[in-house]
Amino acid sequence: MKCLHALLFLLPALLRAADADWQVGLASVNITPSKPLMLAGYAARSHPFDRVEDELFAKALVLADDQGNRGVIITTDLIGMASAISEAICARITEQTGLKREQIVINSAHIHTAPTLDLSEKPRGFFSEQWAKNTAAYTREVQDKLVALVVRAVQALAPAKLSWSTGVANFAMNRREFTPRGVRLGVNPRGLVDRSVPVLRIDGADGQPRAVLFGYACHNTTLTQNDYMLSGDYAGAAQRFVEKQVPGVQAMFILGCAGDANPYPLGTVELARQHGATLGTEVCRVLETKLAPVRGPLRCVFDRAALPVQPTPRAELEKMLAKGNVREKETAKRMIDDFERGAPMMKTYPAPVAVWQFGRDLTWVGLSNEVVVDFVPMIEKAIGPLQLWISAYCNDVSGYIPSARVISEGGYETRGIYSANALFTPETETVLVAKVRELSGRAGRKLPE
Repeated sequence: MKCLHALLFLLPALLRAADADWQVGLASVNITPSKPLMLAGYAARSHPFDRVEDELFAKALVLADDQGNRGVIITTDLIGMASAISEAICARITEQTGLKREQIVINSAHIHTAPTLDLSEKPRGFFSEQWAKNTAAYTREVQDKLVALVVRAVQALAPAKLSWSTGVANFAMNRREFTPRGVRLGVNPRGLVDRSVPVLRIDGADGQPRAVLFGYACHNTTLTQNDYMLSGDYAGAAQRFVEKQVPGVQAMFILGCAGDANPYPLGTVELARQHGATLGTEVCRVLETKLAPVRGPLRCVFDRAALPVQPTPRAELEKMLAKGNVREKETAKRMIDDFERGAPMMKTYPAPVAVWQFGRDLTWVGLSNEVVVDFVPMIEKAIGPLQLWISAYCNDVSGYIPSARVISEGGYETRGIYSANALFTPETETVLVAKVRELSGRAGRKLPE
């Protein structure tokens, strides 16, 4: 009789576990640096960070469907990783876990109050020799931590269920301000932005939330070039807000097509907290609504789009050399030297593109680099707008990817690859959208005619 009572007591939990059609593994690691480092994102900063306002984290979500198909999403409170850094991480994860390259995504929240990542130990610009060495050592430390993070998450797989929905937050502002002298970084209230807040909820076998992955398409630039603190900006604040409101949950932020969107208003720590609370409140509201189930099988595909580029005009380089900031002058000088020694010019840029298909319930698109918002409606038209989540800043953050419209208008977002003499051409949008459509079809999404 006692055994029968015990079985009846355990039966609800056993039924819920049997109903869980995913295995999910979670892990988190603190990546706050211990030594002074130059901050990323603003070229005018002249010295390392001077205090820690917020600790920085990397987090992993490993998914496995009932057929054994796996994938991992890594989110980071960092500016972004060039391919040279991220691909080395992926290769080590593959070696240690058996995950395939197409099953690994590294997203960066594009935090402008996080350390610069660079493997070079050479002094440059404002980087002294010691600061450069500290940066390279920190970058290697981050690589090590992300590999170990995924190994831990794979080892922590447990039954789970997935569901998702979308909310909205209103502090994103198009930053391409039109003036008599052209487009500048400013405020454009009539400009296009993506204010959607996609939310993926992960419940354990007991029906309680274990994790939430949520997105937004807005630069993490509430804090400005005048700030020399370490902080996760609004994205870090939003994750902390959700974890406080839903105890025991691992909150993860993934950035969308934020290439031409800034927070509004901006400029203070208080505003970063406010925007984080706004986003976090909406995530918590969505969690309380009826979410749609996300079922398998999981199909992950990955490729690189050969985006066409052209050299920066010599006159523009001369202008950068004369009037740019320290880092712009350094870049311009290097490019002019390339011109003068007849170095071969890049013709295409291999931009990583990932597409994950969750059964018939959800398609997630992971673009690389700083993608402007125009690509959201273009991709919606190419593969259909329903059951779709579009992210950027995945796997490689080495430059801006503008649309043909943005290229024709000019402005900051047309600058192309940060460290190479390569500006994207108007045909870039056609090539990138075609690659997304191709991969979506390969992943199993039903495409419009």
